[in-house]
Amino acid sequence: MGFADLLDEVGGFGRYQWIHVTLISLPGLLMASQNLLNNFVSGVPTHYCSIPANHSLNNLSHLHQRSRSRSFPLPWIANSSTNVSHLETEDCIDGWTFEQSDFLATTVSEWRLVCSLRPLKQMIQTIYMGGVLTGAIVYGSLSDRFGRRSVLIWSYLQLAVLGCSSALSPTYSVYCIFRFLSGMAVSGVIINGVSLKVEWIPTKTRTVVGTLSSFFFTFGQMVLAGLAYWLRDWRKLQMVVSAPLFLFFTYSWWYSESARWLVLNRRSEDALKSLHRVARINGKSEMIEKITVEVLHSHMNKEIESAHSTFTVFDLLRTPGMRRISICLMAVWFSTSFAYYGLAMDLQKFGVSIYLMQIIFGAVDIPAKLFVFNPNPNSDPMSYREPEQNPDPCLNSDPGPIPNPVSNPTDMQTLRTTLACLGKAFTSASFTTVYLYTGELYPTVIRQTGMGFVSTMARIGSMAAPAVLILDEVLPALPSLVYGGSAVLAGCFACFLPETLNVPLPDTVEDTDRDHRKELRLTTEQN
Repeated sequence: MGFADLLDEVGGFGRYQWIHVTLISLPGLLMASQNLLNNFVSGVPTHYCSIPANHSLNNLSHLHQRSRSRSFPLPWIANSSTNVSHLETEDCIDGWTFEQSDFLATTVSEWRLVCSLRPLKQMIQTIYMGGVLTGAIVYGSLSDRFGRRSVLIWSYLQLAVLGCSSALSPTYSVYCIFRFLSGMAVSGVIINGVSLKVEWIPTKTRTVVGTLSSFFFTFGQMVLAGLAYWLRDWRKLQMVVSAPLFLFFTYSWWYSESARWLVLNRRSEDALKSLHRVARINGKSEMIEKITVEVLHSHMNKEIESAHSTFTVFDLLRTPGMRRISICLMAVWFSTSFAYYGLAMDLQKFGVSIYLMQIIFGAVDIPAKLFVFNPNPNSDPMSYREPEQNPDPCLNSDPGPIPNPVSNPTDMQTLRTTLACLGKAFTSASFTTVYLYTGELYPTVIRQTGMGFVSTMARIGSMAAPAVLILDEVLPALPSLVYGGSAVLAGCFACFLPETLNVPLPDTVEDTDRDHRKELRLTTEQN
């Protein structure tokens, strides 16, 4: 007997679970916008060196547009008939002119983040991911101490306030600070949202719920493309994708705290009230009198006994079973995030409309995630290990960064873009799988700490991904090889993870180690 049995008695996946999962999943539409926002907020408009007001030669405009960062010396051009192709160039001393065909205003055009300041554009995304990394560490631990619901509510408010404040940033530095703090809040929303969903749904419906919930993130990518195309102004876009978080903050007070967490933190009366509330909403009012504190404790006896111990990150590596899971998940999370953001965060390199490319990148997620969910309707549900063992096979030949799209033949560019879409699809499928998989591998008493720990590795991967782009100066195909190699490495590590298909959630570290010993014994007997 365990907590899963109590969930079945109060209605299993009933009306409450439908409402609960839907409300928690809705913010996923905007989490995609936050993660990929830099593609549009910091888009690079077509630009060239500005022409001084006191020069009006007919060919001057053409000469200045020959380079985005360099120009011919104006006095020399005006007074010489020498072939200009042999002339030395100089920096754009008069600034730049930015066209408005693709973007009306971006951080790049407003703060002139081109030429020598070009690295500052990618720095915005790196700083944001640094915030996501910090949030994974901080909010993962805080939620184990203060509860999933409380930290989730706070994260909604923090993201709403700081996201809107970002749209009002007067300087580059202030904007980076707000983006860092927004990244922290995004981690709090994602990590605690996943855990709160998992801990209120029955074992048999976890895969269905997790996969369908991930589609909110998928559709969010396409919503972002539509909003960016409509607004084309970075401040307006930043405001529009942040303001709805106030609505999510308002209704998040309806959530019930995880009953598992409440019992393990000696708040059994509150846990009982939550269970009674769920039973009432699910139309199981007769169970209210039957489920008492004593019944609740009898179902969670093992968990209560283990809760007297305080767990830290070191406990994730203390025992053989936990150590195997944590090391493998570190590699899988890092590599998946590394490959994903290597593809998704520089859409202008493909030579296709950035808005169309964002829609395509979102659309390819749909068949990929359906494949992970159940590739054969007549078969049993797919296990998590099967897709994870080779999470990103197409990344071995993905397009990677394109240093100069204009110089590539059209047919080759089409092939590279197609492979990029396939690689994006497989990495998205891996992300969906690993979020669910991790929540099922770690026991309840340390689940949030574990989620925060492996999410840290994912954020390190997302921060490292932009830096790999500079390798194309050594060899154009090198970034692709690095991204693809990391995906293959993740698949190798995933082979050593235990199966969770139709297996109850572990509640204690001892449960995890017992399953580990059992698996080793079965492997020894088979050999």
